[in-house]
Amino acid sequence: MAVHQEKQGDTRRGVWKSGKGKGRVRPKGRALEDQAWDEVRALLGDAPRRRDLLIEHLHLIQDEYGHLSAAHLRALAEEMRLSMAEVYEVATFYAHFDVVKEGETPPPALTIRVCDSLSCELAGAQALKTALEDGLDPAEVRVLRAPCMGRCDTAPVLELGHNHIDHATPEKVKAAIAEDHIHTVIPSYENLEEYKKSGGYSALLNLRMNGDWEAVQQQVLDSGLRGLGGAGFPSGKKWGFVRANAGPRYLAVNGDEGEPGTFKDRYYLERTPHLFLEGMLIAAWAVEAQTCFIYMRDEYPAVIEILRREIKALEDAGLVGEGFIDLRRGAGAYICGEESAMIESIEGKRGIPRHRPPFVAQVGIFDRPTLVHNVETLYWVARICREGPQVLSATQKNDRTGLRSYSVSGRVAQPGVYLLPAGSTITDVIAAAGGMAEGHRFKAYQPGGPSSGLLPASMNDIPLDFDTLQPYGTFIGSAAVVVLSDHDKARDAALKMLRFFEDESCGQCTPCRVGCEKAVKLMQADQWDQPLLEDLCTAMADASICGLGQAAPNPIRLTMKHFADEI
Repeated sequence: MAVHQEKQGDTRRGVWKSGKGKGRVRPKGRALEDQAWDEVRALLGDAPRRRDLLIEHLHLIQDEYGHLSAAHLRALAEEMRLSMAEVYEVATFYAHFDVVKEGETPPPALTIRVCDSLSCELAGAQALKTALEDGLDPAEVRVLRAPCMGRCDTAPVLELGHNHIDHATPEKVKAAIAEDHIHTVIPSYENLEEYKKSGGYSALLNLRMNGDWEAVQQQVLDSGLRGLGGAGFPSGKKWGFVRANAGPRYLAVNGDEGEPGTFKDRYYLERTPHLFLEGMLIAAWAVEAQTCFIYMRDEYPAVIEILRREIKALEDAGLVGEGFIDLRRGAGAYICGEESAMIESIEGKRGIPRHRPPFVAQVGIFDRPTLVHNVETLYWVARICREGPQVLSATQKNDRTGLRSYSVSGRVAQPGVYLLPAGSTITDVIAAAGGMAEGHRFKAYQPGGPSSGLLPASMNDIPLDFDTLQPYGTFIGSAAVVVLSDHDKARDAALKMLRFFEDESCGQCTPCRVGCEKAVKLMQADQWDQPLLEDLCTAMADASICGLGQAAPNPIRLTMKHFADEI
C-alpha cells in the first residue's frame, strides 16, 4: 500500500490522490450570474416563460438596459429553460437587438437610426447621416443607417430613441436631444368609444348572434377583395381553406409592412385602428380562431401603443376575452413580412421562411391551421360587412374593379396615401399627389416596392393593379409607388434596392444569400456584365426559397431592359 501511495505522489497513510485535488467550483460553460438572473426575473415578473415569448422577453431586456449583455442572455436562457445557443441565435438574427459579449463596450444610451430607403435617399438621407456623425459625440449618441421606417411621405426620416422626426435636419435632432424628446409621440386617433358611436362593432355582434360565415365569405368574394400585403390571393377563399382543417385554428395579422416605400397600413392604424380590429375579429369568427396574433413591426412604436390601449379597451368592454388578441412586436427583420417567416417569429424563433407545402392554412402557428391576413385587407373586411360588397365592387376604371391604397413618395409634390380606383395609371397617381415636385421631370417609377423594380415614364398607361403588370416583368405588390425624376439615375436606384435585399436576406438559401451579394458587386462596375447578371438573376429567381430571392432580380432585369444607356 505504501509503495502505491508513493507512486501517486503522497506518502501519507490512507490517502488516495488521483488528480490536482482542487475540484471544479462551477459547471463548464458560461456561468449564471445571480445579479443578472434577479434582474431578468424582475423584468419578466409573472409573465409566462413559454418558448414562443422569447422575442417579447428579449425586448424587455433591450428596452430596460439598451442592449443584451451575455450575462442577461445566460440568465434568460436559464429562466426559460432554453439552451444558450437558442437564445443567442434568435437575439443575433434581429437588427433591433444589440448583443454585447463579455469585454465589449455597450452602445451609447441614445441611438439615432437614419432611414436610407430609396425615398429618404432621394431626400438627402446620406448627407443627413454624415452631418449627424460629424456633429454628435459618438460616445453619447450612436448613428446608424436603417431600412425603411414606413414614413416615406415625410422623407428624410430618422428615429431618435423611439421618437420619429419627419423631414429631419441636424438642427431638429439637436433640439430634440436637448429637450429629451426621445419617446414615442401618439397621434390623435378614433378610440373605441368614438368608433362605437358611428356603429362600430355592430356588424361583429350581429354575426356572432346569428351570422352565417359562408354568407360573409360570399360577400367578401363578391367585393373582389384580394390580399393587400402584396400576394393578391382572393381573401374569402382563404377562409374556406382554413375551415376545412380541424381545430384549434389561429388567425395571424401580418403587420410587418417592411417593403420600402409602403406606409398605408401605418396610415390607417394611426387614424382608425378599430376598423382593422373589427375586420380581424370578423375573420376570426368566420374561421373559429382560438387566438388572434397581431405581428406588428417594431418601427411602428406609436401603432403598437395604440393597439395595446385599444385591445385593453376591447377586453374591458367585454367584446373579446382577455388574451384572445395577442400583440407581438417584431424586432427589425424585413423577411418576417413573408408569412411563414412571420409565423416562425411569432413562435419565438429566427424569421426563417418555411418550405411549402404544407401551407400555413394547414400547418401554421404551433402547427395548427392558420388564417393570415394583411392589415389593410382586414380594414376592408370590416367595411364590406358594414357597407356591403359594393364598397369595392362599384368602382370601375380601365376594366379594373375596386379601390387601391397607393403609398406615393419620391419626386412628387405631395407624398402620401391616396385611395384611388384600382385601374389608375402612374399618371393618375402622380396627379393625385399634386403632380411632380417643382423643378423635376418624370423619368421612372417603382410600381410596388423594390421587389417590383423600375419602369420608365413612357410606360404610363398601365393600370396599377393585380395581374396587369406581370406581362411587363413586374407586379403591383403592396402598391408602394416611388417616383423618380430626371435628377435621378435608374442604375443608382437599382443598386440601392439590391443592397437592401443583401442586408435583409435571411441567409437560409444560397441563391439569395450569395446572389444578392454578388449582384451588388457586379452592379457597382462602371459597365454592367449583363450576360453574367442575367445568369445570376435566373439562378436566384428559379432556386430561391421565398419571394425575397425570387423577386430580387426584378430591379436588375428592368434596369437592363429600360435604362440600358445608364449601364
